[in-house]
Amino acid sequence: MDYLKLLAISFFLYFGNLHSQTKAPPINWISWEELDVKLEKDPKKTLIFFHADWCAYCKKIDRVVFTKPEVINKINADYYAVRMNVETTDTIYFDNNRFVNTQALTKRNGVHELALLIASRTGKAFSLPVTLLFTEKFEVNKRIFEYYTSASLLNYLED
Repeated sequence: MDYLKLLAISFFLYFGNLHSQTKAPPINWISWEELDVKLEKDPKKTLIFFHADWCAYCKKIDRVVFTKPEVINKINADYYAVRMNVETTDTIYFDNNRFVNTQALTKRNGVHELALLIASRTGKAFSLPVTLLFTEKFEVNKRIFEYYTSASLLNYLED
């Protein structure tokens, strides 16, 4: 009986380890500063994913969509990818501008001014998740203000 348990445990450990080794590499997320340099040297489409620690749909996109090999491969091949926690208090330098989170001084979940600048909807309160797709000239191509599946994201990335 003990031999069978040991064999079963060994089987699961082996195949579990094998499964983890075949996992796709992650998305090549870069910082705003890196994006600035890369866009100057080699213009390319850009995906920006805005999230917060408390956002359940953001976490689901991370867990379900951004782990799919076909999504990872498409983003890594055709896009620069930036992810931003909208509540960060980091100072961000981008496009010869300095951006800070002034709301963090007065609000519990203050939103960074860079996120407010490019990820807000006209006439509506700021809400997550937000994904923006930009052209090679860093012009907004698509704004996505909701949860999406990997299939729908792949469709957006093809536009």
